[in-house]
Amino acid sequence: MEEEKQYTAENIEVTSAQTKSSSTQSLAIPVAIVIAGLAIAVAIYWGGKGSSQVAAAPAQKAPSEVSVDPVTEADHLLGDANAKVVIVEYSDTECPFCKLFHPTLKRILSDTGTSGNVAWVYRHFPLPIHSKSPREAQAVECANKIGGNTKFWQYLDKVFEITPANNQLDSAELPKIAKTIGLDVTKFNACLDSGEMKTVVDNDVASGTRAGLQGTPYSVILVNKKVVGFINGAQPYETVKAQILDALK
Repeated sequence: MEEEKQYTAENIEVTSAQTKSSSTQSLAIPVAIVIAGLAIAVAIYWGGKGSSQVAAAPAQKAPSEVSVDPVTEADHLLGDANAKVVIVEYSDTECPFCKLFHPTLKRILSDTGTSGNVAWVYRHFPLPIHSKSPREAQAVECANKIGGNTKFWQYLDKVFEITPANNQLDSAELPKIAKTIGLDVTKFNACLDSGEMKTVVDNDVASGTRAGLQGTPYSVILVNKKVVGFINGAQPYETVKAQILDALK
């Protein structure tokens, strides 16, 4: 009888331990689910915010410490070449923030450059994560070779207009864009397939690297050819306009 009681007690202890373990495991599962849910919610929240915020490059040096290659006749300039304020933008045609920022600079030039005091220079900086960007940049340069600066900007505008960004533009669209803006498609294809514009794009990338660029879009504000400030990322129109108006004072 004593042995039976002992056996029963031991069984109770084992059962009790198993119950506690099961209870602990049962409690751990919903807690883990709650924690995971919170983690996912945080990720979605910040991911959602990120899609509407600017993509800013890391903090740069003071303007006096930054050297940017001077604007020359080889650059693609929109506006007056003798403008007091020149915005030198480094951009990537497959960067979604560059796509967002392109219309902003067009509007800035339309609103503040009518008096000839503001100009915009575009330089290529295809990012390594966008494998299609280098060829697209070369396509824009081929448009320039065949049709000059006007066709350069028309082609660039069209690329930003139709690309979904993030490496999603179908390469078959490149000659179609050339045709749309009135270029000789045969000459365009020959130029693009030859790879002759690669050096031009590479030179822009080297220029951006020397300027300390670490992300796109990245713009340098020049006043009378001297660096006075930067536009990091796809800043809103109002922010950029305030910077330009301040530079014009």
